[in-house]
Amino acid sequence: MAISQQEVLIGGRGGVLAAPAGARGLVIFAHGSGSSRFSPRNQYVASVLQARGVATLLLDLLTEAEARDRSNVFDIALLAARANEAVDWAQTEESAAGLEIGLFGASTGAAAALVAAAAPNSPVRAVVSRGGRPDLAGDALPRVRAPTLLIVGGLDGPVIDLNEAALARLRCEKALEIVPGAGHLFEEAGTLEKAAALAADWFYAHLHSTSGRTADPIGRGPLFRDRRDAGRRLAAKIAAMELTDPIVLALPRGGAPVAFEIARRIDAPMDVLLVRKIGAPGHPELALGAVMDGPDPQIVVNEEVARALGGDLDAYLGAEAARQLKVIEQRRRAYRADQPAPRLAGRDVIVVDDGVATGATLKVALKGLRGVGPRRVIAAVPVAPAEAVKSLADFADEVICLASPEPFQAVSLAYQAFPQTEDEEVTRLLKESR
Repeated sequence: MAISQQEVLIGGRGGVLAAPAGARGLVIFAHGSGSSRFSPRNQYVASVLQARGVATLLLDLLTEAEARDRSNVFDIALLAARANEAVDWAQTEESAAGLEIGLFGASTGAAAALVAAAAPNSPVRAVVSRGGRPDLAGDALPRVRAPTLLIVGGLDGPVIDLNEAALARLRCEKALEIVPGAGHLFEEAGTLEKAAALAADWFYAHLHSTSGRTADPIGRGPLFRDRRDAGRRLAAKIAAMELTDPIVLALPRGGAPVAFEIARRIDAPMDVLLVRKIGAPGHPELALGAVMDGPDPQIVVNEEVARALGGDLDAYLGAEAARQLKVIEQRRRAYRADQPAPRLAGRDVIVVDDGVATGATLKVALKGLRGVGPRRVIAAVPVAPAEAVKSLADFADEVICLASPEPFQAVSLAYQAFPQTEDEEVTRLLKESR
């Protein structure tokens, strides 16, 4: 794998940026010592990440002179500010543009990475601590939203306790891995290799290019780990748009986890758009059309399917639409409780689903929204066939789709994990987003 390297200066401190071709993300190393870019352990971990297609930035957070003052090594606010300076640099540097950002912290650098990730609207998408002191992040821990992995040596007893305490305070996706036989510095045979592999797996799962490259760079596996992963990747694209008073609307139930990640990233409210598919007679999984709730319920028919079925379908469509509207009413009560429907007029409305096969349901939603006077309607889906994406353009001002596999077989095949989304999960995500 070809890897380009360049020496960089950030705030007068040296670093080395190494980027494999088609990198899926960038990991910035945060370490509380001077000349950390020359650390053999950091360099080894970086090489493992690069082999997995992840770019790395080995950077000195402190100058050598600053590091000689031990108080600076434990100045978490200073180290976090330097880490954020590197994050800001990466977002504007041409050679790193379009890459989601992760932070790898060792020792006090782990706390600095977590404090940096806890900043409002932080673009950091994943954090890994190796033998670190995440406990020193203090009150920033509950504010971290980036998925966080803590790696500790099995022989590092006191630090295990500190990591367990920090883990309990984190409210994001999180995990603690204890490497058997490893001390604080992971100098024992095979232990650094194990820690590096754990870090690479974590970053590989949570970091992605925002430039539209969605395939696994070594040709393995589905496009997305799960719906939340797909949502984070869509969010990276949407966050780069100029939006006016945005609101994110999920097509329940599968669209809710995707929409939640988008709403969180762009700091926008989230709600549901209640639409139900109308299945074909005798073939409920085949979308004949769909119906959307509202004062004047909208029905859109998939004309291609209707022609294939033949006959007069009006009576069937009316009866099935009425039945689905009853289901919509039940879900409205379950999801919103006493919450009023959100205002949509004059806003940029982002309509989200977990994928599209024919696009019938999404088209109904987009068509129905036109009657409420939004400023702009944006359709956002992780995966859809190319012809469906093209047809959606007739109903939305903009269509964002990360991948259109050829041949297209099923939405579920784009996901490593694609469990049924339950009403309880939709309700929980709505409450959390509020």
